[in-house]
Amino acid sequence: MSKQTILVTGGAGYIGSHAVKALQLSGYQVLILDSLVYGHQDIATTLGAELIVGDTNDRPLLDRLFGDRQINAVMHFAAYAYVGESVSQPDKYYRNNVVGTLSLLEAMVVANVKNFVFSSTCASYGVPQQIPITEDHPQAPINPYGATKLMVERILQDFDVAYGLKSVIFRYFNAAGADPMGEIGEDHDPETHLIPLVLQTAMGKRDAITVYGSDYPTADGTCIRDYIHVADLADAHVLGLQYLLDGNRSEIFNLGNGNGFSVKEVIDAAKQITGKPIAVVMGDRRAGDPPALVGSSEKARKILNWQPKYADLNLILQHAWQWHQKRHC
Repeated sequence: MSKQTILVTGGAGYIGSHAVKALQLSGYQVLILDSLVYGHQDIATTLGAELIVGDTNDRPLLDRLFGDRQINAVMHFAAYAYVGESVSQPDKYYRNNVVGTLSLLEAMVVANVKNFVFSSTCASYGVPQQIPITEDHPQAPINPYGATKLMVERILQDFDVAYGLKSVIFRYFNAAGADPMGEIGEDHDPETHLIPLVLQTAMGKRDAITVYGSDYPTADGTCIRDYIHVADLADAHVLGLQYLLDGNRSEIFNLGNGNGFSVKEVIDAAKQITGKPIAVVMGDRRAGDPPALVGSSEKARKILNWQPKYADLNLILQHAWQWHQKRHC
């Protein structure tokens, strides 16, 4: 029996590339579609996966792909994900994240490809009403990025009813860390995520890390977030794919560690891991930043038998530090 082929959009990006590696280790053939706007060709090369440079809004390209290849399922990571940019350039986000995904889904329907794993986000919940957040929490996104992801979730529900296209939707919290083997990792430009910013400060690439708000109703006054190792995210995507290929119904899962760490705790842990001084500048709160975001992943643990391997913050930081030293020194 030949290997099943999985199309991974955005597979040269941060989370997508780790999913590609997890798929390969599980015996799947992987085809990457990436525009390389934010993805990295060298990461796709490192993984040894076939890379097609292109955009999900290019319907003729998608039709050729599905016509020429026997594709069994799609994992979709090809989204723009800068919250601030989504506020200032919402058209860019709706065109790529919504219209591009719709184009992809339409091509799948024509090609009779019925299995879709979607990278969604906890940003679709908006400001949490309770902690930890479960999948039935009301969704009220407070920025266009979160709104685009919620819109795709609704499209997927409608495509299931109309066309029998089955999906697993993963709403995940703060992806962090890097491949434990050091092959691939996080490399955004611009960088907005806390852990790489802290590590860049430790490396001397930045003068200081800015902490936005120290007067939140938390133990140390700084925001609390749920950090999930990117390799654990990738493993969940493979489990979600297998769940669909086994003929199960569409489902939605949160992915997080179920516990949170404050900004100050992350910085203190990074000082210990790196052995470097990390200068801190206190800034004002940012609009729309809730005091705490922590997710419940009990559903994924129960239904998919997902067990995070790298829940420890120090381990997440160690793997990220290993990657950043390799990538940026």
